[in-house]
Amino acid sequence: MINWNRENFREKGFLQGDLTLWMIFFLLCMISVIEVYSASSNMSYSNGEYWVPVMKHASIVFFGICIAWVLHILPCKLYKLIGLVLVLISLVLLVIAYFVGQKNGAARWIPLGPLTFQPSEVAKLGMIMFSAFVFSTFRTKNGVSTFGVRLAACVALTILALIAPENLSTAGILFMVLCAIGFYTQIPTKWLLSIVALIGGSIIIGMVAIYSIPDSVMEKWHQDNVPVLHRVQTWANRIKKGSDIPDNPRDFNITEDIQVTHAQIAIGTCGILGKGPGNSVERDYLPHADNDFIYAIIIEEGGIIAAVSVMFLYMFLLYRSMIIAKRCKALFPAYLIMGLALMMVTQAMVNMAVDVGAMPVTGQPLPLISRGGTSTIVNCAYMGIMLSVSRSARKIDEDSEVVHTERKVNES
Repeated sequence: MINWNRENFREKGFLQGDLTLWMIFFLLCMISVIEVYSASSNMSYSNGEYWVPVMKHASIVFFGICIAWVLHILPCKLYKLIGLVLVLISLVLLVIAYFVGQKNGAARWIPLGPLTFQPSEVAKLGMIMFSAFVFSTFRTKNGVSTFGVRLAACVALTILALIAPENLSTAGILFMVLCAIGFYTQIPTKWLLSIVALIGGSIIIGMVAIYSIPDSVMEKWHQDNVPVLHRVQTWANRIKKGSDIPDNPRDFNITEDIQVTHAQIAIGTCGILGKGPGNSVERDYLPHADNDFIYAIIIEEGGIIAAVSVMFLYMFLLYRSMIIAKRCKALFPAYLIMGLALMMVTQAMVNMAVDVGAMPVTGQPLPLISRGGTSTIVNCAYMGIMLSVSRSARKIDEDSEVVHTERKVNES
């Protein structure tokens, strides 16, 4: 008879890697299914089928967990090659998205029959894996070599240039994460400052242009679908609305931006313990309640305690990744797990900041919780790769412990 204890599962390939990461992963997936079920009332009403949205999302989550399990048993060194392949594939897909991808006025999705595919999600994953490979391979005694910085910068700027016109927030998050990886991997300070200065100068020029260009011109660009420029009006509206807050709350136009308005109502009426799971009111009025603004629904139903708990899970994910990175004997897995953790946590913080009104609307989902196809599967892949890194770090620790024990026995 087989003894199905925890050690047996590890030997058979089940539940390998860091158990804390597994726990965080499963908790976020459970929260996702529960909250999507609660927040998808509009979809259920429009479709006339109550269980379809949550069952579809649950199946995607289950598929993502299966992908994570497969990825977590792969050798960590294999991701060096996979990262290069993903970068090449994402470059092609991002170009294709300009011609065949159209959704919500932005060419960021590729239709695949009844499904849609978001190439920017694959580009983020590929770019992090590629950067970890470059920064760990091309090094000198003082850090990353000049060739390594130039190679990573050229590929990153190409990816960012393809993402930014249609999804500026995603490009911004990817840029911040890549800079953080660069700082962590000790690229020369002059290069890091130069890249930050370049992007910072571009942002300043863009802000000046947004407030200088007449609204009629931006509207014409939008109507004529001018490449790159057709999104300027959307960016301008989001920035100007975020800074145009009346002094008197009674003067606030609650019908102008219903997403922000109802998200604020949901948060403002939550209390300490919230209204209870499934008792949200604003989900019936809040567009994309199960996607971009699901954190507002979590707060409305779970109160301040739920808001802090969800935030804690992401921060603990980052902390645990730092611990695992320190245990890694090689540079590549340490850079890889830190890059993936920073991407997930940064995107989560941006989503939360938008939902509570601290940032303009960006359209970023909450990783592993928001309803979505590509984003959910790719974030599950993040977790699978991070677990693969933790598995290799754990194996190294166990081998070192065995060697140390054998030495003590031999000495005695």
